[in-house]
Amino acid sequence: MDEERLISTGFRSEEDDAESTLRPHSLAEYFGQQKIKDSLSIYMQAAIARREPLDHILLYGPPGLGKTTLAGIIAAEMGHNIRVTSGPAIERPGDLASILTNLNAGDVLFIDEIHRLSHAVEEVLYPAMEDFALDIMIGKGPSARSIRLDLPKFTLIAATTRAGMLTSPLRDRFGISFRLELYTPEELAVIVERSAKIMKIDCTHDGALEIASRSRGTPRVANRLIKRVRDYAQVRAGGRVTDRTAREALNMLEVDELGLDRTDRGMLETMIRKFGGGPVGLDTLAAITGEDAVTIEDVYEPYLLQLGFIMRTPRGRVATPPAYEHLGLAAPQPPVDGAQQTRLDI
Repeated sequence: MDEERLISTGFRSEEDDAESTLRPHSLAEYFGQQKIKDSLSIYMQAAIARREPLDHILLYGPPGLGKTTLAGIIAAEMGHNIRVTSGPAIERPGDLASILTNLNAGDVLFIDEIHRLSHAVEEVLYPAMEDFALDIMIGKGPSARSIRLDLPKFTLIAATTRAGMLTSPLRDRFGISFRLELYTPEELAVIVERSAKIMKIDCTHDGALEIASRSRGTPRVANRLIKRVRDYAQVRAGGRVTDRTAREALNMLEVDELGLDRTDRGMLETMIRKFGGGPVGLDTLAAITGEDAVTIEDVYEPYLLQLGFIMRTPRGRVATPPAYEHLGLAAPQPPVDGAQQTRLDI
């Protein structure tokens, strides 16, 4: 399952303390996403000069890229507290009302996975975002009446990995929207070196680059891999992480040079060996691999699509020639046109 995969980009509760230690706490320490940092710096300086809270911010992109970290940095730079929650945790409108009424002026409310808010909760959130007010119904039936409570001006920072699932009314209420992009190996190498320094790991630049190149463009994966490489280096290489040590450790963990693990390669091999490269229907792929269709669509496919190893077609998923090449298999030859096969003798 995905929870057991070393290169999973999903958050693990047992890693919370470790992630908190490695997270940057200021915009200067936050590496990568330079365009977002430049824009945020301007917006925050302007808001501080006007003594106003920031506009509501939407952060979206693949998991593990630092959306939660960025929210914490924004609150710290603005000099206010942050309240952290998630879409699934806010089950009823009353839950959201309780959170909103306990905020102070200028505070940051961070909602992770905001695409999972229920419709009833969203309806309460709209006036809170737009008018900083909370509409509450008192009583039932004909005697019911609505009262409006004023809320302190706050900044909502929302994060989602599936921006397309947000309703238009909710999306339109965010004044600032940023898409976080996957990191390059060079950018991730800097993050690995910083994490190694915090964890007191003797890591060379080449060693950091080797780990970064197998981290799927994701800081969360890079930080997880360096811990496992540290263990290997401690037992087999005197505690020093070099490119050779990192390569040996990650090969042992079955994470290849592109960051694919056994599960990724198994799915590709299934498509190629059992279905001739496809097209393969999503439900069929789920039945063969033992994973549910949603997990394949949300966890496995995005990175394989980014590498160009699979294509989505109306008939199903198709493995591409680069996938064959990566697995060391011969790609099928394109069919020869019938006009070229037949020679007419005159």
